[in-house]
Amino acid sequence: MAQVVGKWNPEDTRFWEQTGKKVANRNLWISVSALFLSFAVWQIWSVVAVNLNDVGFRFSEGELFTLAALPGLIGATFRIFFTFMPGIVGGRNWTVISTGALLIPAIGIGIAVQNTETPFMTMAILAALCGIGGGNFSSSMANISPFFPKKSKGTANGLNAGLGNLGVSAVQFITPLVIGLGSIGMLTGGGQFLSDGTKVFIQNAAFVWVIPIAVVTLLALFGMDNLPGTKQTFKQQAVIFKNKHTWIMTWLYTMCFGSFIGYAAAFPLLIRSEFPELNAIGLAFLGPLVGAAVRPVGGWISDKVGSGALVTFWDIVVMIGATFGVVYFLNAHNFTGFLTMFIVLFFTTGIANGSTFRMIPFIFPEKQAPPVLGFTAAIAAYGAFLIPKVFGWSISTTGAANLALYLFIGYYVISLIVCWVFYARKNAAVKC
Repeated sequence: MAQVVGKWNPEDTRFWEQTGKKVANRNLWISVSALFLSFAVWQIWSVVAVNLNDVGFRFSEGELFTLAALPGLIGATFRIFFTFMPGIVGGRNWTVISTGALLIPAIGIGIAVQNTETPFMTMAILAALCGIGGGNFSSSMANISPFFPKKSKGTANGLNAGLGNLGVSAVQFITPLVIGLGSIGMLTGGGQFLSDGTKVFIQNAAFVWVIPIAVVTLLALFGMDNLPGTKQTFKQQAVIFKNKHTWIMTWLYTMCFGSFIGYAAAFPLLIRSEFPELNAIGLAFLGPLVGAAVRPVGGWISDKVGSGALVTFWDIVVMIGATFGVVYFLNAHNFTGFLTMFIVLFFTTGIANGSTFRMIPFIFPEKQAPPVLGFTAAIAAYGAFLIPKVFGWSISTTGAANLALYLFIGYYVISLIVCWVFYARKNAAVKC
């Protein structure tokens, strides 16, 4: 098993060039792979829920939105605890445990969806177990950040999170393709039939991830490192809760990542609800793909500009405009405009995801930054539960998604003010 020995000092240029960079990059790329699979498992229900009633299940629209939202609720809660695990048991050790645990929901879902008599409660439990994938983000970010010097943290954190986030778009792109593959489905059970007689294999949506999860778990076991000098008790890490900036950055990160993961969970169902006459759910992966792909760019731009706060501020301005654009095209019932504005909205969430995570290492002392990264990510993940539920409430109450979008705009306006007052204005107390 890999294990770094001695001291770890990435700020020492000689150490970094001779030893640190190679070790850090190896851990980063394995972490990216594990996080990619974590996000894929976390968001399986965003596409599986869309297909259930088509193959004979009889769930209400509210139950389907709940199945899409539950992984977000549980994942966010897991993140609160997972945040502190690398500091307690070691980063590599926890990556192995938490990645291997993804096999539980992946195998369970593959079995459950083959029987249309599977009760809603069983499906809800499996959806909740997918929250393990969501929880892994916080531990992954808390683990990877200490490997890199401050000058590279924005880019490194952006790569880990951004490429990991691609698991969201991957599951939304791959699922419609693999559920038609009998070569996989016949090995794991029989197929199901759509109303038009087409034979599909819904279990493939989950089973397709089993072998990759097993492989990456082994890669983490033999290729990652427990970084020396980073272990802390929960009590030592809990000092972050006394710092007001922990809560301010939690608000700002919820603004961007909460939006990203919440919109990703709700987007396929939203398309079906608002444009039922179109067979356009297959385009839902585009939004999360863009949002995840530009996240490293947000961190990189912030590193180059020297201010994550300024990047975040102007990004929120665009974010507000894009949300108004979504409302406009919804009212016009123009799907092309709706999709375009939502992709722009996903783009802005991705940029701010990278820029806000670049801000944190500059605001907090070295020992506090990793748990702050994890904790802010934990709270933000509740967006994966709240946003689908708010959309579902808005549609069931008013018949449209507009009210939900206006509430989100209000949140973004407050975030713009908070970012300006505390970090982006010329005389801000903290420059980040």
